[in-house]
Amino acid sequence: MVRFVRRPNIFQRVAKFALRVAVVVVVAWGVGFYFFAHNLPKKVDDTQTHTDAIVVLTGGRGRLENALDLLSKGFAGKLFVSGVYRGVDVAKLLELTQRAPKELSCCIGIGEAENTIANASETRDWAIKNGVHSIRLVTSAYHMPRALLEFNYAMAGFTIIPHPVFNEHVKLKKWWLWPGTASLVASEYNKFLVAWVRVTILSSFARARAVI
Repeated sequence: MVRFVRRPNIFQRVAKFALRVAVVVVVAWGVGFYFFAHNLPKKVDDTQTHTDAIVVLTGGRGRLENALDLLSKGFAGKLFVSGVYRGVDVAKLLELTQRAPKELSCCIGIGEAENTIANASETRDWAIKNGVHSIRLVTSAYHMPRALLEFNYAMAGFTIIPHPVFNEHVKLKKWWLWPGTASLVASEYNKFLVAWVRVTILSSFARARAVI
């Protein structure tokens, strides 16, 4: 009597392989997300160093106010505000914040970047034009890892000191208890991953060209 062994068809094999890959991806994403969230800035580590300029990325509550406060306290001689709406000048910016004295207006530059990649590139161009070699980077704590990734890539050779801003409405200490914060951190982690892949690929190409 001949016995036939039933073998899994190609579709079953592909499905099993896809399932394994999906499990690995989900686990890897989860582990990476945990470390990303755990290592978000908890405080400003360097509150002493003077830099050539302060750079603030608009888009989050308290960022601009913190930057203007640092400028008025003499942490740097210049301030570059990256990501201001087109048509807004320095005078209007100071009026909106209701914080900075008029005498600071001469020390403030404005950029019009619409994303973090453009923030970094326009800051680099402004820094080169103004003889700036070191900056204090001001942005929200949850945004700082991606901002540093882009700025370190675009501004290699510059000194960059992170100055995270903490918003009372973004509960980073126990983010998992707050759905809004958890969603924000997860979204930022995904953006960070995309930025990391992009920077890694571009850096690899640059090294390859240098060898050739």
